[in-house]
Formats: sequence, structure tokens, C-alpha cells
Amino acid sequence: MDMLLAKTIVLAASAVGAGCAMIAGLGPGIGEGYAAGKAVEAVARQPEAKGDIISTMILGQAISESTGIYSLVVAMILLYANPFISMLLEK
Repeated sequence: MDMLLAKTIVLAASAVGAGCAMIAGLGPGIGEGYAAGKAVEAVARQPEAKGDIISTMILGQAISESTGIYSLVVAMILLYANPFISMLLEK
């Protein structure tokens, strides 16, 4: 019964951790929207610099999106390939 309780607690904590990890997906979305808005403002002010502005924005958004992807990977690991369950079974 003790092992079942420990497994239940680990699974519940993993689900909460996965939810918290997915909250981290909000940051990249907000940041990318803000960057796109500022890029539009910059292009409106200086249309001749459009190529440089767009390429810099795309690079920044790609870096920002990687943090959202990392949080998704952490959530998937916690939900589907949970390393803590195997630690419980070893003891």
C-alpha cells in the first residue's frame, strides 16, 4: 500500500509540474506578439530597412519559441516518460 501511495503522489506531482511547465508557453507567445508589433512599427517608420528589421525579428522569435518548445518537452517527459516512476520501482 505504501508503494501505491508513493506512485500516486509522484504521478500527481508530475501532472502539476507538467501544467506549470505549459504555463511557460505563455511567455514566448506574448514576447513574439510584442516583437511583431514593434517590427511593424519600425517598418512603418523606416520602410527602407524592412529586410533588416524582418530578419532580426524572425531570429528573435525563433529563439523565443525555443523556450516554449523546451517547456513542452519537459511536460511530455513528465507525463509520458516519467523518470521518477522508475526510481520508485528500483527501491
